[in-house]
Amino acid sequence: MKTINKLALAFFLFVVSLAYADTMPQPAIPGGGGNGGNGTGQPASPIDMYVYVLAIVAIGFIVYFTKKYKSVKA
Repeated sequence: MKTINKLALAFFLFVVSLAYADTMPQPAIPGGGGNGGNGTGQPASPIDMYVYVLAIVAIGFIVYFTKKYKSVKA
């Protein structure tokens, strides 16, 4: 892929990430929603507990495939 294509793709991804950087908050459920009035009634995201583990796995994949590509290319 040519350098200009890579730069255009990186610029596009940067602009899109800025466009979706701020999401609108969800309105509270009228009447408390039966959850004790502690928030908007949205379930907690279970992925939040594993952010560090996912980051380590992602770095591992990057290292693995980088070394694999270099060994095939050589």
